[in-house]
Amino acid sequence: MRSSLTVGVFVFEEAEELDVVGPWEVLGFWATHVATDPVELVTVGREEGWVRCAKGLRLGVDHSPDTVPALDVLIHPGGDGTRALRNNRDHLDWLRNLHDRGVLLASVCTGSLVLAAAGLLTGRPATTHRDFAEKLAKIDGTIDLRAAERYVDDGDIVTSAGVSAGIDMAFHLVERLGGGQAADQVRQGTQYDRPVS
Repeated sequence: MRSSLTVGVFVFEEAEELDVVGPWEVLGFWATHVATDPVELVTVGREEGWVRCAKGLRLGVDHSPDTVPALDVLIHPGGDGTRALRNNRDHLDWLRNLHDRGVLLASVCTGSLVLAAAGLLTGRPATTHRDFAEKLAKIDGTIDLRAAERYVDDGDIVTSAGVSAGIDMAFHLVERLGGGQAADQVRQGTQYDRPVS
């Protein structure tokens, strides 16, 4: 792992709650209790303030794209709010810019549809919530769709399937960035058993 790491979790109106807080809990436990080097988690949204998620949970946005510190990783959740984001030119440009700067992009559920709308999944393997697999394929027919997989790591982009799969992906990110022992310690600390394949 690098000497320090900054992870942003993108939050927005009508984001799916578990898409946000599932990865946040895993990565936050790692940052707070396990990581040997500093890991900072921040929320980032289209603007600072508050957003209301799909089922009513209100979340605070620490930073806008203009104020967020340099990110190493961005988690992009899914939810009904991704419909608007798929057509938001500023948002798609921001994602492309992050990718061009070497930020690891990781999506949960329908967050992958936003990455596809930005042209970031062209010719790549990816997954999403099984109910939205056809929609992902319609956005970009070149995607190697792997809807049966919980998450797909394609190097600088990682996609995960629906809702709870984002937690599995977060453990994978801990293992990738901090090592297998760290991931095992986070699993033990959060009492999260490895999923049965």
